[in-house]
Parts: sequence; structure tokens; C-alpha cells
Amino acid sequence: MSSSDLARLRNIGEKSARMLAAAGIKTIDDLRAIGAVEAYRRVRLANPDGISLNMLWALQGALLDIEWREVPGEIKVTLKDEVERGP
Repeated sequence: MSSSDLARLRNIGEKSARMLAAAGIKTIDDLRAIGAVEAYRRVRLANPDGISLNMLWALQGALLDIEWREVPGEIKVTLKDEVERGP
């Protein structure tokens, strides 16, 4: 699989797929294995100037196969807490 496979996921376009690939997340299975929080951390580390929490919601939405705006608020709070707690 390639980064273009990632781009086929809901919420993940070509630009996000390239950002994921640059962070070492090259396949859908890679994303599933590490989860949205770790993927967000890696992408943020690789792109410190241009990643918002919307990327985190998009990654979680991709894993759940839902629109990023439909990720429930309680899940968003949990994800944000995990990011803020660090590794």
C-alpha cells in the first residue's frame, strides 16, 4: 500500500497522506496500528508550524469511517487529553 491508499480514507486527502508518509505512516495498516493520537503526534513533530487539532479529529474520523466533524465531543476530549499527556 502507498500513501495514496491513505488518501482514500474518509477525511484524508493527498496532502494529509503526504504528511502522514513523511512522518513514517505509509499505509492504512500503519495508521490503524498506532492510532490517531500517535499519528497526530508524529505528524505534528514533522510539521510543527501547520497542524491543528482538526488533523487529530480527521485521523480519528478516518479510523471510524465518519466525517471528522461527526467525531463525538467526548471522544475529542479524550483524544486531546491523550495528546496533552504526552507519550
